[in-house]
Amino acid sequence: MKSLVSPKPGTADQARDAERTATDPAAARRTPATPGPLASFARFVLFGGGVGVASSAAVAGLAGLMPWVAANALITVASTLLSTELHARFTFGAGHAGWREHWQSAGSATAAYVVTSTAVLVLHLVQPSAGVLYEQVVYLTAAGLAGIGRFLVLRVFVFAAGRTRTRTTVRAMSPAPAREAGAKVSLLFPVPAL
Repeated sequence: MKSLVSPKPGTADQARDAERTATDPAAARRTPATPGPLASFARFVLFGGGVGVASSAAVAGLAGLMPWVAANALITVASTLLSTELHARFTFGAGHAGWREHWQSAGSATAAYVVTSTAVLVLHLVQPSAGVLYEQVVYLTAAGLAGIGRFLVLRVFVFAAGRTRTRTTVRAMSPAPAREAGAKVSLLFPVPAL
C-alpha cells in the first residue's frame, strides 16, 4: 500500500549516498548510476572505437618515422591511458580510474597489442608488399576482436569490484518492497549483505 504523504524528493537518496561515502572512500569518486551491460558495451564501442580509430591513424603516421611495432607500442601506451580513464568515467560509471585500474587495464591492452602486432606481422609475411590500406583493415579488425575481449576483462574484473560493493551497500540499506500474493500481503525485511 502506498503512503499518501510523499517524502521530500531526494532526501532518502541523499542520506544513503552520504552514509555510503562515509563508509566507503571509493564511493566518493563513483558516479551514482552504473550503466547496464548493453549501455556499457555501446559506450565502450563509442569511446574505445573513437580512440582506436585515432590510434590507427597515429600508428600509420608514426610508422613512417620508426618501425611499425615501435609505433604501435608507443600509441598503445598513450591510448590505453586515455581509454582507461574514459571507460572508468563514462563506460562503467566508476569515477576516476586509479593506479590499480590503469595497471589492470594495461594487462588487457598488452594482450590487445600482441594481437594487433601479430596480425599485421602475419599480413607482412603473407603479403610483403601490403599497402597502408591493407594494414589498416587488418589492424582495425584485430583491434575490434581484441576490443571485445578487453570489454569483458574490464567489465568483469577491472571495474567490477566497486560496482559490486556499491550494489551490496545500497541493497543492504534500502527497505525491501512489499509483495502481493493474491489477497495476502507480506513484508520482506532486508537481510544484511555479508
